[in-house]
Amino acid sequence: MAKQDQTWPVEAERIALPTFVPPPPGDVLDAMIAEVVAVRARRPLRQFLLLGVASLLYSALVLLLVHPRKDMPGQELAWLVGAGIVWTMGFLVPTAFALIPRKGSVMPRWRFAAVASMVTAVAFVALGLAIHPSVPGVSLHYGTERFVHGHFCLEIGLATALVPVALGALCLRGAIPVGSRWVAAALGAGGGGLGGLVLHLHCHVTDPLHQGVVHGGVVVVSALLSALIVPRAAA
Repeated sequence: MAKQDQTWPVEAERIALPTFVPPPPGDVLDAMIAEVVAVRARRPLRQFLLLGVASLLYSALVLLLVHPRKDMPGQELAWLVGAGIVWTMGFLVPTAFALIPRKGSVMPRWRFAAVASMVTAVAFVALGLAIHPSVPGVSLHYGTERFVHGHFCLEIGLATALVPVALGALCLRGAIPVGSRWVAAALGAGGGGLGGLVLHLHCHVTDPLHQGVVHGGVVVVSALLSALIVPRAAA
């Protein structure tokens, strides 16, 4: 039996496939494409500097409205300046960790922000409890009996913290999918540090309970509120 030829005429057997022409994109897609604009890259350092300047100017306005502390002339200059620098650093350091990523990255340093927010909160409560110089006859002491009267300082501190936290949330809008609550807490702690700076220059209530729990508590409360609210606002 002769071996059957297995060679097929390939060219003859090919089936011509119909050419497919995609439909036009349509008016809706054309309109969407026409609205697309180039996105400006975030400039973290510039944002941090602008936020810092705006927040410090705002805090100066708040201090003018509530007036400087009455016992300031009798206080040690080294204490006023030194504690003021510490409060200022308590504002700048957590805010910087929240806004400025490490080199080569675009994400905020949320782990550093977490540490900064916790350390700042604990440090300022301890500072107020441990160091609270007083001027006899001018400085006030609430103690435990009138402790609740100090709520005005809490309100002033949180009102001061509102602006840097809000500006920070705008700067980080869409940029904190990872560790967002810790970043927000750092913003709040930084804002609370600015509020504490205003209270340091305004309040002449110098008992340890008021200084530690109320003034230091501004940092704690601001960090907690920011951690709850900012991630949704900055999403």
